[in-house]
Amino acid sequence: MEKWRMYNQISQLRELGFSKSRIAKKLGIARGTVNKYLDRNPEEMSLWLSSTKSRIRKLDKHKKEILGWLREHPDLSSAQIFDWLDEKYEEIEVGESSVRRYVREIRKEYNIPKTTKKREYEAIPELPMGFQVQVDFGQCWQLNEQGQSVKLYVVAFVLSHSRYKYMEWLDHPFTTRDLIEAHENAFREFGGKPKEMVYDQDNIIIVSENNGDIIYTKQFESYRRQEKFKVYACRGFDPESKGKIENVIGFIKKNFAKHRPYTTLDDWNKQGRLWLERRGNGMVHNTTKKDQSMFSKKKNNIYDQSGCLSRYQPKIS
Repeated sequence: MEKWRMYNQISQLRELGFSKSRIAKKLGIARGTVNKYLDRNPEEMSLWLSSTKSRIRKLDKHKKEILGWLREHPDLSSAQIFDWLDEKYEEIEVGESSVRRYVREIRKEYNIPKTTKKREYEAIPELPMGFQVQVDFGQCWQLNEQGQSVKLYVVAFVLSHSRYKYMEWLDHPFTTRDLIEAHENAFREFGGKPKEMVYDQDNIIIVSENNGDIIYTKQFESYRRQEKFKVYACRGFDPESKGKIENVIGFIKKNFAKHRPYTTLDDWNKQGRLWLERRGNGMVHNTTKKDQSMFSKKKNNIYDQSGCLSRYQPKIS
């Protein structure tokens, strides 16, 4: 009935002289949908609607499971549902846009509305390849298999040019030693060190600021001198200088951690690495429009272009 009603609305607006673009805008649908409906006369439309009712879609066998996820977590995004399906059913052959449409239909059919948040601000000039890595921390509460709440802590690194990401999780607040080990693992994953690191003025890195000069903790200052990278310390929330990592922390919380059951720390980090391969670094970035999966371990050595320092074997920008 909904599609038939839409067909009548489109036909009536067309008869009133509305252009296809104005019809699409007025009804909140794609112009391609308008074209598809207008190409059919009433008899053809009726036959087409009858065929769609009997057609079995690839996602129908997962409908009960998707409905259960949405009823339990009404704020789930279609991107997260797509990732959960991809994680659980490796053989599934369906695109993210198909999942998005299917989830939208289920929400409408079962009246499960979703609240959305305004996209976070990101206004940062692009930097040369390999020049900068941004670092930030996050924390969240997860439910374990016994229904108990567990507080987890994450540090995330992102290469500013390519947006290639790395993250590590702990079940206790990060110490300076923990952070240094995470740096080593991130540099190993990136295949090189950047010229510049960007941080919040976190107390495990910075003791204080004296007349504009940053005073680092003894352990971190020793590590910084050893590794010979420049440090830029932000003052609180500073989207102009570290919006990339602010977006990454939100992305990790919303698309990886949200509603994911916790088992053990090792398993959680393993799931995180697989998620980074699948989604965090495996998709086209919304801002750069670059396929992040191209920056993989199979990538040829691009040290001469990347600007990374030479302690590790670089692989990405």
